[in-house]
Amino acid sequence: MRTFGIEEEFLVVDDQGRPAHAAGAVLDSADDSTPGDLQHELTRSQAETATGICETPAEAIEQLRAMRASLADAAGRRGLRILPCAAPPVASTDLPAITPHPRYERMAAHFGATARTTLTCGCHVHVAIPDAETATRVLGHVRPWLPALLTITANSAIADGLDTGYASWRQQQWTRWPSAGPPPRFASHADYEGVVDAWLRAGAILDRGMVYWDVRLSDEQPTIEFRVADVAATPEEATLLAVLCRALVTTVLDAGEPPHLSNEVLRGRLWRAAREGVTGHCPDPTTGDPRPTAEVLARLAAFCGPALTATGDTALVETGLARLTHDGGGADRQRRLFTTRCRATDVVDHFAVCPGGTRPAT
Repeated sequence: MRTFGIEEEFLVVDDQGRPAHAAGAVLDSADDSTPGDLQHELTRSQAETATGICETPAEAIEQLRAMRASLADAAGRRGLRILPCAAPPVASTDLPAITPHPRYERMAAHFGATARTTLTCGCHVHVAIPDAETATRVLGHVRPWLPALLTITANSAIADGLDTGYASWRQQQWTRWPSAGPPPRFASHADYEGVVDAWLRAGAILDRGMVYWDVRLSDEQPTIEFRVADVAATPEEATLLAVLCRALVTTVLDAGEPPHLSNEVLRGRLWRAAREGVTGHCPDPTTGDPRPTAEVLARLAAFCGPALTATGDTALVETGLARLTHDGGGADRQRRLFTTRCRATDVVDHFAVCPGGTRPAT
């Protein structure tokens, strides 16, 4: 069974939902005996978790719940909250504060306002891959499915006290980084490395960890890493995304030449998916014509059907996608809450992780 792992980034906010510059204190006092890792991020208003290597969805959900609860407990002791939203719903008068670490400080100095004004949280899925050449070919095959994957956890409709008009406002903000967005179709792993080397020489990235493509090869682990998604509202939605990413990799692992799809066209498709999310329309991965997202996701599940059957994940995916496309995802819930009273704090109150558990506060 192909293994996978999930990384989640969270906002640390005060009792009014404003980003708080206190992630370091929360992380330092959190219970680190749970499986997985608790990690610092670029800004002092973010905390990150990373599961260990998982084989089953149950393992992933258990670890994600435990780490969310650990962070929420530590935050609660300081009158703070952990918020699984991909952009701050409540506006702040302060710029994000950079975490006091040499790498982050160097990034802030080099990239200026791009680093100092970007406060977004993503969900990253790692899937085991046998070698770099195979991984590079897999990148080409999964590229057309990136818009559909983005819709699954789109969770940043309300940002800075406004309805942004997007399901994933994070996607719009994050692509300001010069190395962000969809990767091109590479001819080989040497081609991939050539682009990374050119970015380093140009100063568009400061190290290989700043390769921010929506899907990339991991430098630290033998995995392909999907980075296109918003942080999920719930552990179950994050795991649904991960299971589909794993099945997609398994399905295309032995496929031939990847399809030709220009980055200009793919960027346009990602924009449409980010705008409408899971209850709207998403470009078809083959034709590019907008179709109801529910149909595109059903097609993805069918495409990965044998891989899902092999891991016993078919029912989980069918149930998860049916619920998402019927009830809406994180962005839809944010928008419903905000529309009622036009108060971003209502979004915070609902989505914040409760101390001792992962159910939203209500």
